Amino acid sequence: MQPRITAIQALRDEAKALLDLIPQFDDSFDMVVELIYNCLGHVVVTGVGKSGHVGAKVAATLASTGTPSFYINPLDALHGDLGMITANDIVLLISNSGNTDELLRIIASLEERKIPVVSMTGNATSLIARHSHYHILCSVAKEACPLNLAPTSSTTAQMAMGDALAIALMEKRKFKANDFARFHPAGSLGRKLVTRVRDVMYTDNFPIIPPDMLLVNAIIDISRGKLGLGVVMQDDHILGIITDGDIRRAVEGAKENFLNVTVEDVMTRHPKTINPDAKLTQIQYMFRHHKIHSLLVVDENQHLIGIVDYFAIMN
Repeated sequence: MQPRITAIQALRDEAKALLDLIPQFDDSFDMVVELIYNCLGHVVVTGVGKSGHVGAKVAATLASTGTPSFYINPLDALHGDLGMITANDIVLLISNSGNTDELLRIIASLEERKIPVVSMTGNATSLIARHSHYHILCSVAKEACPLNLAPTSSTTAQMAMGDALAIALMEKRKFKANDFARFHPAGSLGRKLVTRVRDVMYTDNFPIIPPDMLLVNAIIDISRGKLGLGVVMQDDHILGIITDGDIRRAVEGAKENFLNVTVEDVMTRHPKTINPDAKLTQIQYMFRHHKIHSLLVVDENQHLIGIVDYFAIMN
């Protein structure tokens, strides 16, 4: 059998495992969301082995989407790090079997301190499930592993359920892009969320062209501007925009009459504009939605103050 056939089957098995999670949702999930939403401390996540790796990711996702959270290694927890957990915290235990010895010993300590315990397991009747205040069932019929041994479908399901929990909390918190930006200030993601139009717009040397100018003369001004466009204005009012594409189409349409074509004949009327305080994400949305490459930046009186184009936001 070709390796890719095996790989495709593994993906199918894991995809089915995810879809099979949907019927497992019940009121417990809603109660967990409510519990975490009202938590005054942190969500402390832990798990053993592969479930531990999943737990670290779940904690990171929760933290980055508005729910204070961190991961602790269960062995470290049993040797002193349980002191990191306060009375205001909630502990999320992740285990496929639901009978992991290290987590059961952690539960004993948490019960004594009356700290709420939420578990995510593949067995609703397991010891961990029975000793938790709230339980989220995350059961899979079989692993994608051909031996049905290696944690594959089960860890995929745990990861997806953790994402579902984070997304549900985002929705309940009304977590917005600006909130996301506060937790992601570095890299291109942070730049998209905090950069404003005024930070990337061109403010000098953009060509202003009168509507009655002959197109053959306007081409020279547009070329000097190096933006591939000209803004058609009269008496400080924006009438339209003319781009390299408009010029090409005019040449094809007018042919021998091209020398008599004016800017007004071919310009795009009512060009798209944007406020200088708009975010980079809004620019990108407008570029995609309207299938354009440039926007005119205007103030509250609709006066031209800049131009922003696709290449400016890609720097």
